[in-house]
Amino acid sequence: MVKTASTMLPLGTAAPAFSLPNVDGKTVSLGDLASAKGLVVIFMCNHCPFVKHLRSALAKFGRDCQELGLAVVGISSNDVATHPDDGPKQMAEEHRSAGYTFPYLYDADQSVAKAYKAACTPDFYLFDEDQALVYRGQFDSSRPSNGRPVTGEDLRAAITALLAGQPPLSTQRPSIGCNIKWISGSQPDYFTGQSAVE
Repeated sequence: MVKTASTMLPLGTAAPAFSLPNVDGKTVSLGDLASAKGLVVIFMCNHCPFVKHLRSALAKFGRDCQELGLAVVGISSNDVATHPDDGPKQMAEEHRSAGYTFPYLYDADQSVAKAYKAACTPDFYLFDEDQALVYRGQFDSSRPSNGRPVTGEDLRAAITALLAGQPPLSTQRPSIGCNIKWISGSQPDYFTGQSAVE
């Protein structure tokens, strides 16, 4: 597996706007989530082993966030010409199978991934109630082959700090995963494609 790290968008960045189709056929926009206490944006997909590793934990995480008054959205931006398992029909099936309760949106032209400078799956972003970035990076230090338990401790700690009115965590580690599968010829300048070093 080639491992790619997230780009670590600068803290304080305003959440880039999006308006994307959900697996239920309805459109979900950033503005629809403005009343939440915070917003978690997850760039993810169906086939990635790093996402599969977190699958059940992500479902529980989404429910926990919603109970706390936070909004969560998953976004798949992979090129379905090369990775058809990540297409909208398959996303709907995965949404049901995994038990996700948050919207799972399809970024067909990859413009939203580029706006967030997303690089890998999974890639996590936490925004405050004003939709300013307070955390970006890993869910936790567990990986498919390192034997560490999946706890979500890094992202959960960032949420705890946010809801307590504390400043962003001083230590934020990049997420590690598969690179986003860019449409041929459209790989963004910020994405180096280099393997991550842990």
